[in-house]
Amino acid sequence: MSIGPILSSLKRNKIQAVLIILEIALSCAIVSNATFMISQRLERMERATGLADDQIVRINVAGIGESENPGAQVRQDLAELRSIAGVKAATSLNHVPFDNSAWNGSVRLDRNQRGPSLNVAMYLGKDLLDTLGLTLVEGRDFSPSEYVDWEQFNSGGPALRVPSAIITRDVAERLFPGQSAIGKEIYAWNPDNSPHRIVGVVERLIRPNDNGGIENAGFSLLLPMKDLTMGRFALRTDPSQREAVEKAAIAALERSSNRRVIMEHAAFTEVMRQYYQKDRDMAWLLAILMMGLLAITALGLFGIASFWVSQRTRSIGIRRALGATRRQILRYFQLENLLLVSIGIALGMIGAYGINQVLMSHYELDRLPALYLPIGAALLLLIGQLAVWSPARRASSVAPAVATGGF
Repeated sequence: MSIGPILSSLKRNKIQAVLIILEIALSCAIVSNATFMISQRLERMERATGLADDQIVRINVAGIGESENPGAQVRQDLAELRSIAGVKAATSLNHVPFDNSAWNGSVRLDRNQRGPSLNVAMYLGKDLLDTLGLTLVEGRDFSPSEYVDWEQFNSGGPALRVPSAIITRDVAERLFPGQSAIGKEIYAWNPDNSPHRIVGVVERLIRPNDNGGIENAGFSLLLPMKDLTMGRFALRTDPSQREAVEKAAIAALERSSNRRVIMEHAAFTEVMRQYYQKDRDMAWLLAILMMGLLAITALGLFGIASFWVSQRTRSIGIRRALGATRRQILRYFQLENLLLVSIGIALGMIGAYGINQVLMSHYELDRLPALYLPIGAALLLLIGQLAVWSPARRASSVAPAVATGGF
């Protein structure tokens, strides 16, 4: 079918055509960026942590009075926790992923190196691999002789050194590409600037928060430290026993000392859920706004198509009288809609990159991948054809007798 008559008709309805094109362009630009932002939120929430997520319980306590011997208190607490039926492992540590605190530090490959080679999250604790359910892919876990007592390390006396470290695969690939990291030395946390020898590599351990960006989420370092007195505990158990173990652990800690209060306790999956709540809310909000915008666009297309069908009823009857079939009338309005939507999409793609540039400069959003432009275009093309279908069907049913005014 020739588009000449369609263009001629659109010239006579310039204002309506321009408004529809602009509406589609705006919709395309917003839908493309909204789809991209939703996918980023979902990708962020689906990141692997490296932990046995559904097996871990986290408990934070705060002291309401100074303990005379905090190290002994922690050892007593851990003994109580490990004696609970169903507990596979328990430890005191400086933080878990998605906690309210984060210990970050720099890693250097040379003692005299000026700038850091990498920024990492530092996890301190004993039996972290067993307690957090980490997967060792190379090397070994820390040996008992490598653990350093936390109180002695912070006593202010002769400086103790942490002899070894375990790193994640992401750190190993960044620092030692194409090589085994086992046996290599790094400089990170020793007061005397002595090195840590890498003894193991775990598959993954996500950082406590997004410091350093999502792309650096797997940069973590484990150090052998025992009996940490920060009031943070992690336990590992079977998912089916998690609730019972959590209640028993709280009771055990309360029995162990009355000079503190339980501040937080939750399954690690709940900690994750709370951490990602804003991402989940934002994804839903964007999805609702996007669906509302598409609905408004569909109504606009439906309304203008219905108006044009009513406006052209006599001319449609004339075309039918001259031999145009119902199928040709239907295709006419579908092609007209396709032309308008396609022009709007072309302008919208340019607008999508413009909006993305603004978001990049003000909100640190990543560059919009070209993949999301066809997604927005396909949605609008589909909505356009669905919106015009009913008016086009009504136009195709106009009888040739209308041309003579017999209605």
